[in-house]
Amino acid sequence: MQTPLGDRHIPPKTKRVSVALVLVVILAGWWLLFRSNHKPLTEPDAGPQAVVARGDLASDEKNTVEIFRNCSPAVVYITTIELRRNLFNPNVYEIPKGTGSGFIWDREGRIVTNYHVIEDANRVEVTLADQSAWKGVIVGVAPDKDLAVLRISAPAEKLRNLPIGESRNLLVGQKVFAIGNPFGLDQTMTSGIVSALGREIQAVTGRTIQGVIQTDAAINPGNSGGPLLDSAGRLIGVNTAIYSPSGGSAGIGFAVPVDVVNRVVPEIIRHGRVIKPGLGVSVAHDKLAQRLGVDGVLVINIERGSSAEKSGLRGTTRNNLGEVVLGDIIVAVNGRRVHTFDDLRNETEQYRVGEQVTLSVVRDGREVSLRAVLEEVD
Repeated sequence: MQTPLGDRHIPPKTKRVSVALVLVVILAGWWLLFRSNHKPLTEPDAGPQAVVARGDLASDEKNTVEIFRNCSPAVVYITTIELRRNLFNPNVYEIPKGTGSGFIWDREGRIVTNYHVIEDANRVEVTLADQSAWKGVIVGVAPDKDLAVLRISAPAEKLRNLPIGESRNLLVGQKVFAIGNPFGLDQTMTSGIVSALGREIQAVTGRTIQGVIQTDAAINPGNSGGPLLDSAGRLIGVNTAIYSPSGGSAGIGFAVPVDVVNRVVPEIIRHGRVIKPGLGVSVAHDKLAQRLGVDGVLVINIERGSSAEKSGLRGTTRNNLGEVVLGDIIVAVNGRRVHTFDDLRNETEQYRVGEQVTLSVVRDGREVSLRAVLEEVD
């Protein structure tokens, strides 16, 4: 009787051949897979990839490139040098004190920077964009505005100054650019916008600098004294300070407005200092005025022959009983309110010596107006 196919007996030798054949097929497949996934690490005929044409730059990119190309030659790198003497060595030696930025003001070699960049320096070195180094001589300083003017003896053909813009008509959201030397990396450009206007920061003297520009353009240590530019490449401020808990840029930088710079720098060039207009009075300290409940500037003494005396201002006196009689309290200059002596100085500094202002003063409980001609004060 015929045996069913499923029950057919397969000899052992045939089984071994079948198993070996299956193993060969598996190994061959594995080898082919291994070869496809593990290609040689090197390729003798390898060449560069084809370059894809970029096309033209975007219009805003062109503008940024043009601003850097035109303005960076006016930005300088400032190094301050300090003299030191070792207790065990009588010889004096020089060490770097700090670095900062600045920019060329005119082709006479005048350089504008921050006062705090060159404060207490024994020697100042100015490096131009072409890497030539020059000795910087201090023309004058305005510590209350954190500004200073240096001069170098470089030839005029090496000097390219910046076009001057305006800060009084800036708008929040305008694009701005900062060029400087953060952390000693010269000719660095960053961009951002005007984040806010009318900010106040404190100068190294403790005075308030008003109308300061706030920007989110990255400003780091070493940018101080460098220019803040608008999208037309005009100077609109001098980068001065950053708000930074960590010491690096936190997107909050401050610049002294160009309207202040363009008023202060020419005075320094003319006189070697800033001519300060004032009234010729001494006033009560702000804390004393606050304790007395005074909101304004309390006049204590009037200098003889001063514009204050001529205007009719009254100082603080004592009556026959020895009681203190408070003097005039200045509360406004040309209609702009003042609350502290700092406010009063900031308002009078908007004018020139010889100009007349109207003072609003509180006298005997009522407000009166007086006219005074500003004079030069210390």
